[in-house]
Amino acid sequence: MKKSIPIIAVLMFCLAACSPAVTAIPEAVTATPKDVEISPNASIFSHPFPNHTAYAPGSILPNHRTQAQLDDDVRAFYDYWKAAYVIQDGTDAMGRPFYRIAFGKNAEAQANTVSEGQGFGMLILPVMAGYDPEAQEIFDGLWLFARSHPSEMDARLMDWNIVKKEGNASAFDGDADMALGLLLADAQWGSQGEINYKTEADALLAGILESTIGPDSRLPMLGDWTDAQGNPHNQYTPRSSDFMLVNFRAYGKAAGDPVWNEVVTNSQKVIFNLQETYSPKTGLLPDFIVMSGEDHTPAPAPAYFLESENDGKFYYNAGRDPWRIGADALLNNDEASRAAAQKISLWAESTTGGEPHAFRAGYDLDGKPLENSDYFTTFFVAPLGVAAMTSPDQQDWLNSVYEAVYQTHEDYYADTVTLLCLITMTSNAWMP
Repeated sequence: MKKSIPIIAVLMFCLAACSPAVTAIPEAVTATPKDVEISPNASIFSHPFPNHTAYAPGSILPNHRTQAQLDDDVRAFYDYWKAAYVIQDGTDAMGRPFYRIAFGKNAEAQANTVSEGQGFGMLILPVMAGYDPEAQEIFDGLWLFARSHPSEMDARLMDWNIVKKEGNASAFDGDADMALGLLLADAQWGSQGEINYKTEADALLAGILESTIGPDSRLPMLGDWTDAQGNPHNQYTPRSSDFMLVNFRAYGKAAGDPVWNEVVTNSQKVIFNLQETYSPKTGLLPDFIVMSGEDHTPAPAPAYFLESENDGKFYYNAGRDPWRIGADALLNNDEASRAAAQKISLWAESTTGGEPHAFRAGYDLDGKPLENSDYFTTFFVAPLGVAAMTSPDQQDWLNSVYEAVYQTHEDYYADTVTLLCLITMTSNAWMP
């Protein structure tokens, strides 16, 4: 459906700008979560917070604060985040509460939710079980809310935007994080309770694979609205922040399907090709990528490819890359991801003189700051902390990054990414 493309572009630009502006979109789709499989047995509890995961050999943690202090930092930031963005929004026909993640703090943003936020929330809640007694109820409500707003393209996926009116198609990252969240929930609570998390994850993964993974490229597509053979958006035009290597490895383990190994391998090939060709000194990746020619050589997307003039720059999508790639090195001991994360991390420390507050809000791939980027935001800096954990010689830089972000509060996008990075930086991220 071609009409989905400009709508998607508008939302993705809004996410990048952290603005709740909404354009005209189709009437809301109402659906009950009747396809959620229910099991009557009691749930299981197995990974209480704090988890204190042993990361890959050679990894470092912030060492200027005790482990108990690091855990308390996460608790405090989580309490703030939950109060600011977690909203109980009605119930289903069975009286079960819906929960959603608000798109911001002002009234307009509080009324809006995007699938990305639901996915982020579903990553956070299983990890915080053991601290928050409401974690499972909220997690279940996030999932039930997602199922009540299916994409019109593939009903196994979620609409990207939920407000008075809503979008009619998916965005890759939201569904991808929801799938990992369901696997985390299965590992945390088991699937013998009210919702069979494993069965739900299997169904969601089938939709992700069929509708949002390129059949030939084996790379993530922008959403289920993307025509694999289309122009200009197709299976060879990924978003770099959708190279969610931790997710893909977890899918492969859960599904026993080697296709996810292909997605990991192909994603890493693109990352390393871009770093070698376009950012050999910085390691930075562009928000969007176009792959052309018979060999599908990757290159930064042109301006306004989907969202803004900065589509080919390190901007408000790619800012998540150091976290996504670094987490794969930490949790899966992957040497290739470690090298990619270290390249970004070493440059970041060098370009700022070791002062995280000097890191700008967007760069050309060669390290030149973008116009109007002269401000600090935790959105860009918190992921650098995860990348720094892969580099033993960057202990002081890691400590400085942590200090810059752990008590800094901004808005939905920066705060939620920061919380996810704090969970990782304190050794509390884990694989299902």
